[in-house]
Amino acid sequence: MSGHVMVFAPTPQLTVTVDQPNDHPELHLHPGGQGVWQARMVISLGVDVVLCAALGGEIGQVLEPLLVSEGVNLKVVVRDSGSGGYVHDRREGSRQEIADVPGQPLSRHEIDELYNLALGEGLRASVSILSGPNEPWLVPADLYRRFAADLGANGGRVVVDLSGDHLGSVLESGVFFLKVSHEELIRDGRARSDDTEELTRAMYELHAGGAETVVVSRADQPALALIDGELFQVEMPRLEAADPRGAGDSMTAGVAAVVARGGDIRTAIRTGAAAGALNVTRHGLGTGRLDSITGLVDRVRLVPADSRQQERTTPDELAGRVVER
Repeated sequence: MSGHVMVFAPTPQLTVTVDQPNDHPELHLHPGGQGVWQARMVISLGVDVVLCAALGGEIGQVLEPLLVSEGVNLKVVVRDSGSGGYVHDRREGSRQEIADVPGQPLSRHEIDELYNLALGEGLRASVSILSGPNEPWLVPADLYRRFAADLGANGGRVVVDLSGDHLGSVLESGVFFLKVSHEELIRDGRARSDDTEELTRAMYELHAGGAETVVVSRADQPALALIDGELFQVEMPRLEAADPRGAGDSMTAGVAAVVARGGDIRTAIRTGAAAGALNVTRHGLGTGRLDSITGLVDRVRLVPADSRQQERTTPDELAGRVVER
């Protein structure tokens, strides 16, 4: 396997943003969606990306050259129905959504074509990021279970940032690295609150359920990381946020990039945290300078979680507790 990353991005979007940094409005057209933002950050970290996507309609025709210009090695399945996109107005400083066009679900034939394409590329890559669709109903959750099973059985390392049914399905096959937000854990019923002990219990359950390493982001609180059965807080300098979106995708991409280069998981998580922190200081999602990210990595610390809490509650006890539905 070569040291590059395969990103499965089933439903990229065209993002149209109206901005006005001075006297005249500006119109920005970019490819977007979780997989695209993740691929952008992997490239920023100096690692090659093969991006596997399904594109269709007028939006798909616009997206294809934009994706190529991002520097990815683009592999495309042509759809019968159109790709999606959104229009945001940022002239007043905050984002206002003008329109959101999610697109149509992938057909059975399109899913089969995209699966075969991405599986072949994933088997040649050292790490595969399985990114979610922009709407859960666009791509069936079971596709992710199959993907993780086939890649994992052939020595592939699978990295995901998923929630809901898509997370449940991919865990059945097991993943190398899972990133999830505390809001998603609560929404999915995996955690009852944002209490640290409650999130810790959910993390041990995710690990027992198939995720080798788990990171839970907590908005403006330090992320939690479960590495080799040990819990850490990911502590780092606070930076002023220009756009809070995209930190999680940058974290996931940073982990994938370092692991693809042969780095260890602790360095990967610290790099991912630095990439996420710097991403929120910029308006472009999944963007960041390699030298800036590298400079911040040394400021990120993995601090063992409160030992007194771990003495009160053992990992086995935490994993064994069942959330009351």
